[in-house]
Amino acid sequence: LSPDCSFTCHYRCRALVRLDCSGPPGAGDKDDGDEHVLEKDTNVDEPSEWEKTELDQTQVEQRIKEYNSQINSNLFMSLNKDGSYTGFIKVQLKLVRPVSVPATKRVPTLQAGRPHTQGVKRRTSFYLPKGTVKHLHIFSHTRASEVIDALLRKFTVVDNPRKFALFERSEKDEQVYLRKLGDEEQPLRLRLLAGPSEKVLSFVLKENETGEVNWDAFTLPELHNFLRILQREEEEHMRQLRHRYARCRQKMQEAL
Repeated sequence: LSPDCSFTCHYRCRALVRLDCSGPPGAGDKDDGDEHVLEKDTNVDEPSEWEKTELDQTQVEQRIKEYNSQINSNLFMSLNKDGSYTGFIKVQLKLVRPVSVPATKRVPTLQAGRPHTQGVKRRTSFYLPKGTVKHLHIFSHTRASEVIDALLRKFTVVDNPRKFALFERSEKDEQVYLRKLGDEEQPLRLRLLAGPSEKVLSFVLKENETGEVNWDAFTLPELHNFLRILQREEEEHMRQLRHRYARCRQKMQEAL
């Protein structure tokens, strides 16, 4: 058990864990110092103003022309013959917890009298640098869940994608608003409807704070460990109850 981050592991596995418990500078600070964040809507069932907008093919073509005329880079959107379009989105990674990446350690083994090395799968955990951003080239039909998968592949993160969520971020009246995107929402479509301004709309990858424990995101060893912990807690609670009722029964017998 680490005193810094309360990470718990099996005593035999302790030497295999590579975890920086000190955390990045300012990891305990709130979002960007003085930035006051108000989550206006984290209910993915309620669409945003961009999601409610419907465009026909002519309007899409006109929007793409307007979008390309407003950007100062070569990250243009392109209309395809089948009516879909491609373009770039920028995602800021604001993760407060460490992520896991594969680490392979070569260990010597003997086979047929000859030494050779064998790969052993390990995990290394580290904090992504604060302010990390990534540009992705995606299609108009690319879903938010697919964007999360692509980001994790870019950084070779092996954590379950359901531990993360994609948020749309907007600034209005000196206030910051966040909304979690549903898995089926299309970020490039939102980018086109909002225009290129990052203040009007930007994308942020954060931990998926649902308010409920997402048990599907844990591995089988972790789930078995949780079950053992629950069993121990239950047994201790039942022991205390039996002890209390036994004392009460003893007092009644003494009174009789």
